[in-house]
Amino acid sequence: MKQLVLIILMISMFSCKEQSKEINVSEEKNQIIFNQLKDAQLYEGTLHRVDSFPSQYITARPVDVWLPKTYSKEKKYAVLYMHDGQMLFDSTTTWNSQEWKVDEWASKLMNDNVTKDFIVVGIHNISQIRWQDLFPQKAFENLSKAFIQDFFGSAINANRNATLNGDNYLKFIVEELKPEIDKSYATLTEQEHTFIAGSSMGGLMSMYAVSEYPEVFGGAACISTHWVGAAPADINPFPEAIFKYMENHLPESKDHKLYFDYGNKTLDEHYPQYAQSVNNILKHKGYTDATAVNLFFESADHSENSWNKRLDQSLIFLLSKD
Repeated sequence: MKQLVLIILMISMFSCKEQSKEINVSEEKNQIIFNQLKDAQLYEGTLHRVDSFPSQYITARPVDVWLPKTYSKEKKYAVLYMHDGQMLFDSTTTWNSQEWKVDEWASKLMNDNVTKDFIVVGIHNISQIRWQDLFPQKAFENLSKAFIQDFFGSAINANRNATLNGDNYLKFIVEELKPEIDKSYATLTEQEHTFIAGSSMGGLMSMYAVSEYPEVFGGAACISTHWVGAAPADINPFPEAIFKYMENHLPESKDHKLYFDYGNKTLDEHYPQYAQSVNNILKHKGYTDATAVNLFFESADHSENSWNKRLDQSLIFLLSKD
């Protein structure tokens, strides 16, 4: 029971800035307006934001859109959706003064003609409900009834909200956010040009997004994927439940690409033990080295500074020119 309480008490691995409640909508066109953040500290390109993107599915939150410096409405761009959006572009505004350097890597790769042209949509997290938003909800069905009962009972006793919202989080992306992005920007809307990425719980949710909406997302980058599901514990049924979900729902390799990776320091030290399970599932689903990877990075820890050192590999894998 002590371990279960620790799982319940686990909150976001990343903090987020205080959220604005203002919703920026054009009354004339009934269109959400992304305003440029002119003071954003970027390597290249421009950053645009809606302070509080309205949703009938999830708690409203900021959403950012990064555009390359060569962005033109006369062209069409692939789209990469990313979780934990406040940690992606500007370390001067993050809680730990770290960032993914998404704008830097994306700019370099496009400038060098390594990847297709793309824009990035960063969905901010809300730290208090990050776990509830990003846990692959249907994997919970593979847990025993006794564990589920104890889990929610412990949450209530600990005065924590354990209501799962992963399915609604995906509905927000697919039904509300993506249509707005496609309406506001010059995007390639098809599945083969739409990708999703994240780290830790965001890695789990990226896998879940491709599994639940294989017709929408052509690939996912799952970085330092948090296979333990919640707080690490000696007795933990979450990994088995997640892998069972993947066995039943992960799409076949026909027209999808999947990138996984992991380190072995700090929180990442809990991930290497699950590498073979991931590899077995990918092989069973027909993935080859051309369509899926699960890479190990020696001495890599669980931080933005670690992820930004290898971000180029996932971007090239998903978005390389044919």
